[in-house]
Amino acid sequence: MTEFARNQWYVAAFADEVGRDLLARTLLGEPVVLYRTEADGRVVALADRCVHRRFPLSASSLDGDRVVCGYHGFTYDTTGTCVAVPGQARVPRTARVAAYPAVEQDTLVWVWIGDPERADPLAIPRAPHLADPGMTTVRGMEPIDCDYGLLVDNLMDLSHETYLHGGYIGTPEVAETPITTEVDEAAAVVRVSRHMPDAECPPFYARSTGIAGRITRRQDIEYHAPCLYLLHSAITPVHQEQPVFRTEITYAITPAAPGKVYDFWAVSRDFAVDDAEVTDFLRDFNHQVVMQDVDALNLLQRALDDEPPGYQELSINIDAGGLAARRVLAALAAEPHRAPDPADAAPAAHDGASPAQGVHATGNAG
Repeated sequence: MTEFARNQWYVAAFADEVGRDLLARTLLGEPVVLYRTEADGRVVALADRCVHRRFPLSASSLDGDRVVCGYHGFTYDTTGTCVAVPGQARVPRTARVAAYPAVEQDTLVWVWIGDPERADPLAIPRAPHLADPGMTTVRGMEPIDCDYGLLVDNLMDLSHETYLHGGYIGTPEVAETPITTEVDEAAAVVRVSRHMPDAECPPFYARSTGIAGRITRRQDIEYHAPCLYLLHSAITPVHQEQPVFRTEITYAITPAAPGKVYDFWAVSRDFAVDDAEVTDFLRDFNHQVVMQDVDALNLLQRALDDEPPGYQELSINIDAGGLAARRVLAALAAEPHRAPDPADAAPAAHDGASPAQGVHATGNAG
């Protein structure tokens, strides 16, 4: 099972998922409730268990910017401090829940589960195309019942497109074309490239671009461990320099708990940006591709669970990117960490944030 790197930023939601309704997510085994404040609309992330009898706060209600537990009425402010309890004026000093640093950037909500003193919003990797007005994006999220390292493996080795996604995005050239791999250990970034000068045009591109013949196809992966995966994809009719159809594929790989992962996905394009038919096609088509991965990874996890101890895994050249990602993830997970303690004093504000979050930033493309 892939160990969790706790002192890292993870995507908890798409920005438009978080509003005045309480949203439950589980990150690295920690239940979290998300909502926006009335005053300035910033995102609040609190531990999703009442300190009294562990009732989920996400199944409770908001009174202004305070969460009122739906079981016994314990009331929490945005710092996680309990400010009211039923039947008595004095609130126990230890009545508080953890408040997690949260940052909204590039239409994603990032949350930090580790040591709050190490939560630097400038360390969050960028995906500016998600908020670029010159691109159109479709997206979704699927939970998968597998180790999150299996999803990383899946995305780092795109040769599986030929076999698992044939008739969608896969063609023979994807599996046949060698890859190049680069690793930046210090930045925890792995890059894998596959350039196909003369390839079949799969339905994903043929139906969205109108190309009828063969294509030059580039796949350049940029994996910012542990969470953000970017696939810079570009195609053009073979033996032509123009037009170039650019697609940015984004995955946020967020472990929910051991053996469970959130698969946030998005497809952004710079062509036919106002064509609703193309948008609907790419949303539905890519969702089918994602569900093929979901089914395969659920099956793979069940198969691995049945393997006897000490089974030997075989790797080949196409696994270079995935193996590099495993090494980077192991190094990040090995770093010492201190989990947030609800009894700690609220962290100092940063960048205009309230003490509840310690840090808060909003960023868009550009």
